[in-house]
Amino acid sequence: MTQHPPSALLSAALDVAASGWPVFPLRPGSKVPALHGETRCPRTVQCADGHAKPEQRATTDPDRIRTAWATAPYNVGLATGPAGLVVIDLDPPKPTDPPGTHSGAQILDALCQALGESVPPTYTVTTPSRGVHLYFTAPKGGAMRSTQDILGRHIDTRAWGGYVVAPGSTTPVGTYTVTDDRPLAPLPAWLRARLTAPPRIVARPLRTAMADRSGRRVAYADAALRNEEQNVADALDGHRNKALVRAARALGRLVASGDLDHAVVEGALSRGAEAAGLKPYEYRSAITSALNWSIRNNSGSRRTT
Repeated sequence: MTQHPPSALLSAALDVAASGWPVFPLRPGSKVPALHGETRCPRTVQCADGHAKPEQRATTDPDRIRTAWATAPYNVGLATGPAGLVVIDLDPPKPTDPPGTHSGAQILDALCQALGESVPPTYTVTTPSRGVHLYFTAPKGGAMRSTQDILGRHIDTRAWGGYVVAPGSTTPVGTYTVTDDRPLAPLPAWLRARLTAPPRIVARPLRTAMADRSGRRVAYADAALRNEEQNVADALDGHRNKALVRAARALGRLVASGDLDHAVVEGALSRGAEAAGLKPYEYRSAITSALNWSIRNNSGSRRTT
């Protein structure tokens, strides 16, 4: 086994572990775990009772870390669940996104403005791609899971079932860097509520008679689309965001069933929001989050004709 001299990456791994945050090696210059996968699992040591995922094999033991990082200049993976963390990952727009696409940071800011909430300053890491990782202590009572797009496009969270690339790690683009080293803030209660138990909006049920014939389903879906667009447009100040979220979740059910097109629904809701006086930065993230939630929770309702 080739031995490598102590490196800055080993120091980074030890520093992260010293905070009580378990780490595991990522491939050099990469965000991909360097540990063996399930298909190559030897079923020994930590995997004796079945394949152990990186989250389960992460450690804060300095000796184990030195042994692992002696073999290669590994990047550092931080197992957020065992660390008691919830990390909000705010990504920049992708090169393939259309012009004018907002970043995760902009979408989160718009969500805060729409809801009258705030995100407290906390320990922050800037990524090589100009993204941002906001670190929070996980709330007590119930393990939080990692999520994708619940808060809006380009916003993920990392908790149990996920990991983040720790500061000090490098990619061909740059280095993960701590840009605010203040103590961690607790995850705000309003964020926990949105991430763990979004209120279920009950859409008007499709009647059996309408479901029997394709033409009637189409007519029903078109009517629902017009009604929800008008409901958003007519919403009073102070109730506009609630009306928008309710409409998006109701129509998302029809997108999941195949009765409405996703882009058509987004367009109708956007028109309604603008008619109500909302700006694009105020309604885009709300539409995305509510539609994604509804489609995901109603994905078993797709019908065949």
